Amino acid sequence: PFLGLWLVMGLGAAGIGFSIMHDANHEAYSKNKYVNMALGNLMNFLGANSSIWKLQHNVLHHSFTNIQGADEDINSPEFLRFSPHRPLKPIHKYQYIYAWFLYGFMIILKVLYTDFKQAFHYRDIEIIKTRKEFNKLVMKISFWKAVYFGLFFVLPFIFMPVSPLMILLGFFLMHYVVGMCMAVIFQAAHVMPETSFPAPTETGKMDSNWAVHQLMTTTNFAPNNRLLSWYVGGLNFQVEHHLFPNICHVHYRKISKIVEATAKEYGVPYHTIGRFREAIAEHAKMLYMLGNEQKMAA
Repeated sequence: PFLGLWLVMGLGAAGIGFSIMHDANHEAYSKNKYVNMALGNLMNFLGANSSIWKLQHNVLHHSFTNIQGADEDINSPEFLRFSPHRPLKPIHKYQYIYAWFLYGFMIILKVLYTDFKQAFHYRDIEIIKTRKEFNKLVMKISFWKAVYFGLFFVLPFIFMPVSPLMILLGFFLMHYVVGMCMAVIFQAAHVMPETSFPAPTETGKMDSNWAVHQLMTTTNFAPNNRLLSWYVGGLNFQVEHHLFPNICHVHYRKISKIVEATAKEYGVPYHTIGRFREAIAEHAKMLYMLGNEQKMAA
């Protein structure tokens, strides 16, 4: 029962991230910027830093979706290959098997290490432009990490009448569940056989405009599954989210009909997969393809 409660907390934390924090950090949850700010900062109580997330997700992922070297959602460790433009290594042959196990580690690494690493990286590529801004960000990350570990790690050690090992296992299990939920939902939206991985020209330009690029690189899944849509905050409608990131997810279902009809009218892609389990299978297929052959952009 004790570990089961940690698992439930993991599912709840992922749901908060999907349904509340995500919209709020896109300034889409409310018309009031202070409400968005307050709810977006819930991410700090989930262990990850909201300021870093905005840079990674809002700035880089939404601007450069599926572009190798720019979209940090596909800039994976060397033992994973999420883009056909990345060098193929022998170990990638088996990523369709081991990737699922590694997905669960995504959030625990972010909590412990990745937020700090990204802060230094964003300073180096000049997304963070001044030393003052960088120092302020590192201090914010450090402060919220201390708060988070105090609440979810130190206090259980002090007050829980269980062994330290059980607390460590529960803490890890909660983060593993969150990481798995997050990874599966976001990977099933972009690393798919149907999506493209466009590369810029020698002059750094893209062949398609921004809106068409989002349609080429993104897919919806399980659009009729209302329970899933509720839990993931409408992120099964990733096409609509990428086209209208500042609109609250509760409108995506209705917007999707307009977007699909417009895409067909202009002859541009509108990717959608009927069921969630089919989307998971398609992502597994894509992992296999990327690990065994050079799938190139459409």
